[in-house]
Amino acid sequence: AAAALYIACLVKNEKKTQKDIAEAAGVTEVTVRNRYKSLRRQLGIELPD
Repeated sequence: AAAALYIACLVKNEKKTQKDIAEAAGVTEVTVRNRYKSLRRQLGIELPD
């Protein structure tokens, strides 16, 4: 869920960092980053790394 939220923020140009999302979701930044990359790849979403 944290990765999906992070992707949504990027798509909507919300200024949220992986750290912001991780703290709100109670996970690590590494978890957000890894799940973000995986989810983006699986859904074919073109966004910056």
